[in-house]
Parts: sequence; C-alpha cells; structure tokens
Amino acid sequence: MLDLATLSTALDAQDAVVRIVLAEVRGSTPREAGTEMLVWADGASGTIGGGRLEWEAMAAARDMLMSDGPAVQLYTFALGPELNQCCGGAVTAVLELWDNARYRALDCAFAGIYVRPIRAEHSDMPHPLRRKCAKWENHDAPIPITLQGGWLAEPVWCSRLPVFIYGAGHVGRALAQVLNPMPNFDVCVNDTRLHELAKLPNGIKSSHIKPAELMGTAGPNAAHLIMTPEHDHDLSLCHTVLQRSFAYAGLIGSATKWARFRSRLAALGHDQAAISRIICPIGDAKLGKHPQAIAVGVAAQLLTIKAPERVKGDKRE
Repeated sequence: MLDLATLSTALDAQDAVVRIVLAEVRGSTPREAGTEMLVWADGASGTIGGGRLEWEAMAAARDMLMSDGPAVQLYTFALGPELNQCCGGAVTAVLELWDNARYRALDCAFAGIYVRPIRAEHSDMPHPLRRKCAKWENHDAPIPITLQGGWLAEPVWCSRLPVFIYGAGHVGRALAQVLNPMPNFDVCVNDTRLHELAKLPNGIKSSHIKPAELMGTAGPNAAHLIMTPEHDHDLSLCHTVLQRSFAYAGLIGSATKWARFRSRLAALGHDQAAISRIICPIGDAKLGKHPQAIAVGVAAQLLTIKAPERVKGDKRE
C-alpha cells in the first residue's frame, strides 16, 4: 500500500528516495505482498523482511540513486536458491525512484488506486487490470496489489489515524514510542507538564495546551487515550469525549476505578451504552502492567480499527 504520508516526510528530508514494494510473493516469504520500505543515500525506513532479500534490494535501490538509469526497476528473488534464506519462496519487488516533482505530479486515475506502467514498453493498461481497478474504485476495501501485463496497481494510504495521548507519564511515553513509527498513526502527546513532555524522544509531536482544548480540535474519527496524573482530570476528559464522536477512547486504570467512573459518568447524564464505548482498563491484561506491555496491547487494539482513506482522482498540490 502506497503510504503518502511516510513518502512525503522522507522527501521533506531527502532530495530523492527509492521506494521498494513487494508486488508479488510466492510460497513462504518473510513479508506479504504490498509491504514497502524507503531507501535513501545514507538511510532507510521500513522493512521488507530483513536478511539477504532486504540487503540486495537496498543495494539495488542505492545503485538507482547514484545512476542515470531507469527510474523504475523490477526484480525477482528466489529466496532459497539465490539468497540462501530458509523461507524458500520467491518475491517480485518493484523499485521506484521518487523526488518531489514526481510526488507533486502523482495523479490517481482511479480513486484510491495508484496504477502505472512498470515496463516502458507497456504503454497501454491491460483491459483486465482496467476493469479490476474500476470494480475496486468504489469498494469498501482497498484493492489487492496487482502486477499484471507490465502494470502495477496498489491502494493508496493518504491519512493516518489521529491518536491523542493525554498524559506523558510512563505509559503515555511508552505508547507514543510504540505507535509513532507505524504509518497507521499520527500521534500527539498532551501534557501541561513541560518537564514530562521533554522526556519524549525526538520526532513525537507534543502539545502542552489544556487537554480539553486539544480534544476539541480532534476530528470525529480520532482515538483518545486518557492517562493524566489526576483522576479528576481523567473523569473530566471522559465526560468531554462522550459528548463528541470518536473512533476509540481508552482510559488507564483498574476495574475498581472504572466502576467508580461509570457511576460518576452516569450521574453526569451519560447512558450506559455510551459509557461502555470507553475502554477501561486499556491494553491486554494477559500481557501484564509494564508500561511497554500496556502499550503493545493498546497498539494491537488500534491496529484493528484503522482503515485506509482513499485518495480521490485529483492531482496533489
């Protein structure tokens, strides 16, 4: 899936990058079709499975960055015979050179689908692929990545799930560190305590305005994780979030805390069906209460609710 947010961020920092995407997989392979990574002169982000496969693909990508050769290349790797990897399957990888000019010119002929020729000699889109793209254009699910007749079609991911974390304590920081590297999420950590925000790693967005003010800026499909240092503040944010639309709301705490909160939220006028939309305790009890364990459990829950947003057919500005 073409992740425009990650690609745009990389191009803000680099003159050019090579995007590697697994267009087809056969047999046992480390990652599935559609997996992508970005490579630039002295770095990379993402992974297509590691090992010799990734090393060879990255070497080919850096050759593309340093040469005047084709901007698109196709490689097929037999993991066992060629690369001595235990998986034993085979992958077909497409490598594409991107710069800001190409990014700005990106245009989806079909809503939410990026389809283009991989081989220069295949100037006309195959009719079966055109029919498939037209069928999937208005489909609820993204089109499966498809390599056909020298053309590649794949879904476009143009937005991330906004995740607001209220509280930059141990669990808040752990959750931000788990979620932030993933292309699924746009993470913002909120805390009025600047000394706690200062403990966040570089690259994680933060806000020190009042939590209720930040919540007021969120769209209707955001996720809210409430974990401030004060129970009264937590209750106030639960009350606020129940007065708006949201994709996910979670509250840190014990079953005892949640029982008390349910009673107090009911007294504030919320019915039990609405109150039950808040997840508490958050995470997965089987994983334990270590901050990172809670973060892993929450991330697993959030991954099940993320749906890609489809790009319409207009040119990007």
